[in-house]
Amino acid sequence: MLSTFMSRLMIGTAAGAMLAAMPVAAQTDPSAAQAADSAQRAEPETGLVDTAAQAGEDIVVVGTAGGGTRRQDASFAVTTLGNDAIERAAPNSTADLLRTVPGVMAESSGGQNGANIFVRGYPSGGDAQFVTFQYAGTPVFAPPTLSFLENSQLIRLDETVQRVEAVRGGTGSLFSNGQPGLTVNVVPRIGGSEFHGLAKLSYTDFDEIRGDAWISGPIGPDTGFMIGGYYAQSNGIRDPRYRAEQGGQITANIHHDFGDKGSVEVYARYLNDRGQWLLPIPVVVDGEDTSQYPGFDHGTGTLNGPDTRAVQNVVGRTVDLKDGRGAKVINTGFTFDYEVLDGLRVRERMSYMGGNANTLGLVPTEAPVAASVMATRLAGAGATVSSLVYADGSGALATGANTQVLRAGIWEVRKKISSFVTDSALEWTSGNNKLTGGFYYTNFTSRDQWALGNQVLLTAEPNARRLDLAVTSAAGTAQQATLRGFTSGPAFQVSAWYEGQDLAFYAVDEFQITPELRIDGGIRWQRHIVDGTLSTPRSAAQGGNVDLDGNPNTLYDNNVTVLGPLRTISYRDDAWSWTAGVNYDFSRNLGVFARYSRGNSFPQFDNLREASAADIANNTGLAVVAEVDTFEGGLKVSTDIANLYATVFHNRFDGLATTTIINDVPTSSNGGAKATGVELEGVLRPFQGFSLAAAGTFLDGTYRDFFTGNGAIDNTGNRVQRQPKWMWRVTPAYELPIGSVKPSLFATLQYTGDRFSDPENNQILPSFYQLDAGVSVTVADRIRLQVTGNNLTDELGLTEQNPRIIGGQGQGVILARPILGRSFRFSAAFEF
Repeated sequence: MLSTFMSRLMIGTAAGAMLAAMPVAAQTDPSAAQAADSAQRAEPETGLVDTAAQAGEDIVVVGTAGGGTRRQDASFAVTTLGNDAIERAAPNSTADLLRTVPGVMAESSGGQNGANIFVRGYPSGGDAQFVTFQYAGTPVFAPPTLSFLENSQLIRLDETVQRVEAVRGGTGSLFSNGQPGLTVNVVPRIGGSEFHGLAKLSYTDFDEIRGDAWISGPIGPDTGFMIGGYYAQSNGIRDPRYRAEQGGQITANIHHDFGDKGSVEVYARYLNDRGQWLLPIPVVVDGEDTSQYPGFDHGTGTLNGPDTRAVQNVVGRTVDLKDGRGAKVINTGFTFDYEVLDGLRVRERMSYMGGNANTLGLVPTEAPVAASVMATRLAGAGATVSSLVYADGSGALATGANTQVLRAGIWEVRKKISSFVTDSALEWTSGNNKLTGGFYYTNFTSRDQWALGNQVLLTAEPNARRLDLAVTSAAGTAQQATLRGFTSGPAFQVSAWYEGQDLAFYAVDEFQITPELRIDGGIRWQRHIVDGTLSTPRSAAQGGNVDLDGNPNTLYDNNVTVLGPLRTISYRDDAWSWTAGVNYDFSRNLGVFARYSRGNSFPQFDNLREASAADIANNTGLAVVAEVDTFEGGLKVSTDIANLYATVFHNRFDGLATTTIINDVPTSSNGGAKATGVELEGVLRPFQGFSLAAAGTFLDGTYRDFFTGNGAIDNTGNRVQRQPKWMWRVTPAYELPIGSVKPSLFATLQYTGDRFSDPENNQILPSFYQLDAGVSVTVADRIRLQVTGNNLTDELGLTEQNPRIIGGQGQGVILARPILGRSFRFSAAFEF
């Protein structure tokens, strides 16, 4: 049905001219904004200074109702990052770039994929529940987050990216998929009237080699093309002693301008990239002081290694951890903007994305203990170690019962996904009034196959080895605790097929009352539909878990889950969102705004999987629609010397419902939160060649009537997890042209305040600083040599403790995930 619908829609739209839309806003003339944006995206950036951004002239598309607006004119909080700013930030992943955005806490310590991103005190247990990534103004994947899949996993930053726009709160709840949190739009380069291109080669001190390239140019008087991408491979900074990071991305587009009437752009993007899923490692805690576990480097160590890479588990399945976490997807689409009559414009954005997004990882369960302690955990009090040998048959461990060991699960989550999005809009301008009405539709699917648990006994060391343990019970019975190192089989399994649909109507009106004063308001109605057929572990009433071999003395297979009977999900609900804002410009370079918005977040597949039939029928519990009320106001200053964007916000959050895997079992959290904060962002240019950029956030976010542990723990008054009260970064940069040579120095010092890893506020994450720096030399505006260093002080900064337990881990040796250690990247680029 979906394929038929898509075919008819694509054919009909192409016959009409290939539609797509970039939203319009504020007092910027749509055709002028579109032309300025096209010119900005088509021209090469050869210098280190973005002159458009200096004057606040950069055209923002995301969060607007049409063709775009100057950032200075936007009546909402938005951050824009040009290609040069992205290069200076030297992000380790797509999500890592969001460290530069005020109000956003992005944890990229999980590697290229699997980031946790938090926004403005919105309560979330992980992934990126309130973050949507767009490409060319259209959502890459309509649901912001599914378990083990967040949007940044589906897109990579490379040299084909012209800029990134990030809108927090504001108008986000009206447009696109109705995201009330953070909407990030990745804007690609396009071809212009001249041929341009770039070839770049980079190398790191951990032996990553990467090649980037793009080329663009004309294929007709008003038509241009762009094609480019990257390919990279390495073992990763946390080296498992095999090729854990490998893949690339290729992007192409064709852009045609209809003079001052509008434009059409067609694009295709193919991503095939995977990386190691980085998880907590042993560290030592003494009060609020943290140090590395003996023999385990906090910045480069990983449990993964050759001995755990590809092994056969208790149920006979071989899982290759080299596949890691990543995506193999294709994303195609187009955007169309055309003035069909004087004052009447039609816009259409459409995209399709499909492929696989899998997650395979070695997930630690507990901190290291002596093998004698592990024997009692596996076989009960009084059990003792009979033998402890390497599972590959290479011999016994010299220290035996005193050997430090731990358990980690080999988790396998496979997803085959698809997402189709169409967003159609009509805009009518009459005098000082602009009215936009639109229709948004998406159909998205996920075919899930999960097998969690599968715990294996390991040495507590980097590149850990599997161990086989035999014990003698308190009653004197000989028991085998492991099979090929595994202490258990799958503990939680899922086999599911889901389909979701969202359809929404929205309307926005903007009225320029005077040249200085503009008001706007809008509404959105959205209906959310989910159908699913799935199977999860059978309950005790259905037969419960099984002993695979019927022998109680083989402990490793005594409690293996079995998939239960198929069941179905059928969910329907709808909700209204709205916003009202006012913008006053004292001058072209000085303005203020105020806004109220109501947004909604609908339950996705994973919550509905765990929701009861009654909750789904009544839209309660895990099936509730979350509501966010946001009040915000801001000051915007753009001059040749300085830019300043300051925003004050307060949000109230009700109806949050999430599930978290605790001890290999989904556990629910329900409730709300409130947050008040200040976001500051700006740049000072006191003299030629020098700039001082800074961003900072103060956040006071706490839970309200928020219960975890399936309703057993009241966290009201606790701080919202994993989001600091204080966070700031300062980036000085200096460029001193010497003839045709332009050397440049830049650095970033970032402070992340203390946080709690859990909503119960038992697992503290101490504050830390991170220092990055770089130097580049541009020769004749064509050749650029650059060296960047990340985490130059090799800071041990924690981003999470053990999220798979409830409660604190105490002092001494615990599990936690530190930021990546010190690294350097060397690059050489030639641009023409």
